[in-house]
Amino acid sequence: MKIFLTGGSGYIGRATIGELVRQGHTVEALARSERAETAVVAAGASAVRGGLTDLDVLNQAAARAEAVIHLAQATSGEEDLAAATAMQDGVGGGTYVHTGGSWVYGDTDGVQDESAPWNPPAVVAWRKAVEDAVLARAADGGRPVVVQPGLLYGGDNRLIDIFFVQPGKESGAIPYLGDGGNHWALIHLDDLARLYVAALSAPAGSVYLGVGGVNPTAKEVAEACAHAAGLDGKTVSLSLDEARERMGPIADAFALDQQLTSAKAQRELGWTPVHTDPLTEFGAR
Repeated sequence: MKIFLTGGSGYIGRATIGELVRQGHTVEALARSERAETAVVAAGASAVRGGLTDLDVLNQAAARAEAVIHLAQATSGEEDLAAATAMQDGVGGGTYVHTGGSWVYGDTDGVQDESAPWNPPAVVAWRKAVEDAVLARAADGGRPVVVQPGLLYGGDNRLIDIFFVQPGKESGAIPYLGDGGNHWALIHLDDLARLYVAALSAPAGSVYLGVGGVNPTAKEVAEACAHAAGLDGKTVSLSLDEARERMGPIADAFALDQQLTSAKAQRELGWTPVHTDPLTEFGAR
């Protein structure tokens, strides 16, 4: 199958391109710069020069494809929806896989699935209108699918590394919020890449949580990261106000207590996460 993909130069994108190619697909990937073009070509895709605001480029690339996977991070809900609309118009009846996120469910009060009510922190509240509009295209013959990844680890560990590991290395202790008892719904990069590929065959209008089903506490993650960083397991608690000052509004997302299951994706897509011991992976030096 011929796939058009956005966000291909990012660490999720590179992993997904690699998985698509391994499974025999041909990939064109959006690249907004020469550096991004080099990255997507190295991952196994052909580059399409442009950015998320180049709607004609997105539309034409999607029209050449049999399916689209949208991974790129937009700067606003308006930008994301405009890009999604252009690509859905282009791909027509082909599958369009859109990236959401698990944070939209807020605190879950135990283990929840895709039927949980939305209670998003402000940093991701914009996703509701976008996902509703994307999924509405199913009524007009489109094949929209939404994948909602949990908090990523593996590869670059991008958010965890930026907001916790690197500051912790500088200060001598890995931070966590409050008492650290809140759970994080994690997903390994390689498992997520396989889920995106599996989602190409999903029924129109489907929504899937991309989580590994192992939901350790934030303090457990911090302790494992502190071991890997050679800090003798040293961690430090931050109040939510301190975290907001250091991290900005994303602190409210890191403070969520989320336990989520990907049973629906496993049942409907035949996908199974293989990375089921995140704390060991975080703690590896």
